[in-house]
Amino acid sequence: MKQHLAHIALVVADYDEAILFYTEMLGFRLEEDTALSDTKRWVIVSPPGSDGCRLLLAKATNKEQQSRVGNQTGGRVFLFLYTDDFWRDYNDMVSKGISFVREPVTEPYGTVAVFADLYGNLWDIIQPSKK
Repeated sequence: MKQHLAHIALVVADYDEAILFYTEMLGFRLEEDTALSDTKRWVIVSPPGSDGCRLLLAKATNKEQQSRVGNQTGGRVFLFLYTDDFWRDYNDMVSKGISFVREPVTEPYGTVAVFADLYGNLWDIIQPSKK
């Protein structure tokens, strides 16, 4: 048996502003943007060079979903973006105005900092230590 995670749904307030943030600010690729109805789209983005799990941007459509935009995990770090060059990506993100809520530190597992996306979801950006 072989299984893998294909997508993680991220609840967003607006498709187009989320696409703009992820593609322009984080440099993700827009993999797919397909209209499913007048109000629903299938929007997939992924980090550059990634062939693994991708983000499905899912627009909040009711009050309960809208209450989760930016806080899908109760304020904990939600997503973990691995990089092969922490300082390159960190400096690029800072230059684009990405909000870092925890500054870079070196831990036994690698160099890491925490940033917030356009809605306030917390992400780690990590360059793993070489073993």
